[in-house]
Amino acid sequence: MMQWDKLLTAKRYGHESLTPEEVGRSHFHKDHDRIVFSSAFRRLGRKTQVHPLALNDHIHTRLTHSIEVGSLGRSLGIRVGELLQDQLPEWISPHDLGTIVQSACLAHDIGNPPFGHAGEYAIRDWFKHKAPAHYLEELTPDELLDLQTFEGNAQGFRVVTRIENHLFDGGLRLTYPTLGTLLKYPWTVERAGKKGKFSCFGTEREILNALGRELGLISLGEDYWCRHPLAFLVEAADDICYAILDLEDAIELNILGFNDIKPILLQMCGDLNYEDEIFSTQASARRKVSALRGMAMENMVESVVAAFMANLPLIMSGKYKGELLADGDPGVQTGLQNAKILARERVFPDNRKAELEVGAYTTLGSLLDAFCQAAYEQHTQGSDQLSYRSQKIISLMGIHSPEPDWRLYPSYMRVLDFIGGMTDNYAAYLARQIGGMSVN
Repeated sequence: MMQWDKLLTAKRYGHESLTPEEVGRSHFHKDHDRIVFSSAFRRLGRKTQVHPLALNDHIHTRLTHSIEVGSLGRSLGIRVGELLQDQLPEWISPHDLGTIVQSACLAHDIGNPPFGHAGEYAIRDWFKHKAPAHYLEELTPDELLDLQTFEGNAQGFRVVTRIENHLFDGGLRLTYPTLGTLLKYPWTVERAGKKGKFSCFGTEREILNALGRELGLISLGEDYWCRHPLAFLVEAADDICYAILDLEDAIELNILGFNDIKPILLQMCGDLNYEDEIFSTQASARRKVSALRGMAMENMVESVVAAFMANLPLIMSGKYKGELLADGDPGVQTGLQNAKILARERVFPDNRKAELEVGAYTTLGSLLDAFCQAAYEQHTQGSDQLSYRSQKIISLMGIHSPEPDWRLYPSYMRVLDFIGGMTDNYAAYLARQIGGMSVN
C-alpha cells in the first residue's frame, strides 16, 4: 500500500534540501505560482484546444481550458482531503491537496504542441512517413518509437522537469507530489499500448524512476509505475471540462444548438425534470448553458469524490484501473457517453475544423522538414560546414539549439522542444517565412 506521508512529501525535484516555507505560501502554493508564471503556461493562450485558430473569442484555448480544469481539480482535491483528513500527515491540510491537484491540472496540457491533437499527429506521422530514412538510421528502436509516438503528456513532463526556468537543471523544480499527480501515464513508450499513451520520454526515464521511488509509488515493471492517487482526480477534472465545455464551444460556433445538448446536461445534473424559467425566456443559448453547467459540474464532482472513496483501497494498492467518472453516478456516466458520441458525430467532423487541421498538419511538416534537416546536417557535417540556411535555422532555436557532437536523438528532442513550444500563430508565421518570404 502507498503511504500518504511519502505521497505528500515536501521535497522538490532539482533541489536537494527542503526549502523553507514562506509566510502565507506553502510548498505546494509555490508549485502553483511557478507554473502560472512560466512562459510555457502563458503560451497556452495561443494554442488550440479543439478548434484551431478560432475567430470567436469565446472559444476555449489550452489556457482557458487548463484554468477551468484547475478550478474543478482544486474542488476535488479539497473535498477528498476533507474526507481523508485523519489519514493525512500533520503538515497537510485539505487545501494543500486542493492546491496539488490544481497545480497538476494547470500543467496537464503544458507540453501540447501547436494545433492540439492535430499537432501531435503531424509530428508522429512526419517521423513515420516523411522523415528521410538516413535521418533515422542512428536511432535505437525505443528512441524512434518516442518520436513516432510523440505525446503531449510526455512533453509536458519534460517541460516542467527540464526546460522551464532552470534549463536542464530541474526545470520548474516542482515538489514530487505535484509532479506525481501530473503523470497520467507514469511509464515510458514501451508500455504505451494501442492508444499511444505515456508520460515519459526516454530522456526523462531516470527522473520518472526517482519520482516513483521518492513518492513510494508501486513499481509495476521496468520504468513502469502505478499512478499517484491524486492523478485520478486530475483525469476526472479534465474529462468533466471536455464533456461540457467542448459542446459549449460547438454552440458558439453554430455547430450545435442548445436543444442538442440540453438533455445531456440534464443527465449530468442528475435531474431530468429540472426546469427553470430561463428556458422559457429569450435568453441566449450561452446563458442557458451557463444555467445548467454549474449544476452539472457540482453533481459530477460529487460523483467523482464518491467513486474515489469507494475505490480507495484499490487506488492505494496501485490496482485501480478504472476511471472515477465512469465508476460513479450512472446518470453522469450515461451523460458522458452521450456527450462523446455527439462530439464524435457532429463536432469533430465539422468542415472548417477539418480544413484548419489539414493546414496545421502541413505547417508542422514544413517546420520539421527545415529544423530536422538542419539538426542532421550539423550532426553529420559539423557547424563549420553547415549551409547558410541551416545555420540560420539553428540560430533561430536559441537556447534550444543542439550541439554538433550530440547524437541525433537528443538533437531531435531539442527540435521538438522548440517547435512544440510554439503558439499556433507563431508556428503558422514561421512556416510561411521558411517556405518563402512573407511580409505579413
